[in-house]
Amino acid sequence: MDFKFSKYHVFVVGILAFLQFTVVLDFMILSPLGVLVMQELQITTQQFGFVVSAYAFSAGISGILAAGFADRFDRKKMLLFFYIGFVIATFLCGIATNYIFLLGARILTGLFAGVLSSISFAIVADLFPLQVRGRVMGFIMTAFAASQVFGLPIGIYISNLWGWQSPFLMIAGISGFVGFVIFFYLKPVTTHLDNKVDTHAFHHLIKTLTQPKYLPAFVATTLLATGGFMLMPFGSAFSVHNLGVKLEDLPLVYMVTGVVSMLGGPIMGRLSDAIGKYRMFVIASGIAACIIIYYTKMGVTALPIVVLVNSLLFVFVAARMISANAMTSAVPDLHDRGAFMSISSSIQQISGGIAASVAGLIVVQTSSGYMERYDILGYVVATAIVITVILMYSVHKIVLSKHSK
Repeated sequence: MDFKFSKYHVFVVGILAFLQFTVVLDFMILSPLGVLVMQELQITTQQFGFVVSAYAFSAGISGILAAGFADRFDRKKMLLFFYIGFVIATFLCGIATNYIFLLGARILTGLFAGVLSSISFAIVADLFPLQVRGRVMGFIMTAFAASQVFGLPIGIYISNLWGWQSPFLMIAGISGFVGFVIFFYLKPVTTHLDNKVDTHAFHHLIKTLTQPKYLPAFVATTLLATGGFMLMPFGSAFSVHNLGVKLEDLPLVYMVTGVVSMLGGPIMGRLSDAIGKYRMFVIASGIAACIIIYYTKMGVTALPIVVLVNSLLFVFVAARMISANAMTSAVPDLHDRGAFMSISSSIQQISGGIAASVAGLIVVQTSSGYMERYDILGYVVATAIVITVILMYSVHKIVLSKHSK
């Protein structure tokens, strides 16, 4: 049976994608502002590192804390509560005047932002059947590419004009507008409340976390984000020092990659609906692993080749995430969906933070800036991808048995 997208369904997908755009941009904007922030606040690289990582870890912790409550309320109210907190915390980042203030504001931002993606994906799973969930996830996840193409250049441009705080004030302003639209136009999402079985928050968390049929999905999710988190922190340094990309050409590489990802995301989402989520995941994983091994062995390379390889890599990494998220969204029962999504989101945040730390131990940067052992990192990531394909097969079997009934 074909699912017909109404105007309201299109609105929901659009507003959730725009919400994701603001959250991703808020997360990504701090790194390119590092030079300005350290200079303005007179902080060390280590202190700046704490500011960046504090967000990720507080986001991971908040997902676990919120999981017990995630299925007890209207999802619209949950979304608004955390989004309002996110807007306030982002505004505080925009008025920070010292290290402690900024660190506290980033921890607060992470606490609220860490739950927003899981609530959004729970809403998607509640409103859209499995056969169209790939294309919906694909469109929403273009927010990552859009923030790279549009958000980062604009944020960096206005920071040069009005100071490093201005991008945060811009994000808070845009997010405030999105919040008003959600408040007035998003309908309550309450179908999960009709068959609620557990009212004790802590018990609901533990029960969801230890549910045997959910464990394969949680284990697979642990390794899912490894590739991105391991390669991303060193991507620009590798491009400049190993591939020979000029600093002034780096924005072009990221912009073209972002545009290709924005176009490729919805296509990959539709493809995963057409040929099957697990099949798409296997194909995308195999191609991504091969590209990663090739990419991490590259030496000085012509700019068009660098752009092409980067673009292909991002498209197939995105295809993995889209098909995997669509698949895992079908695993939990309706009354556990919010908690399941919150726990999954937390696992990705925390395992991603650990993966980035491990990558830092593998890669060595010489005095000239050259990144040594980056090829070893490529093999580690490719191995993690292969293991995830095997783990995802268990998730695929669970989804098949559940939806064949």
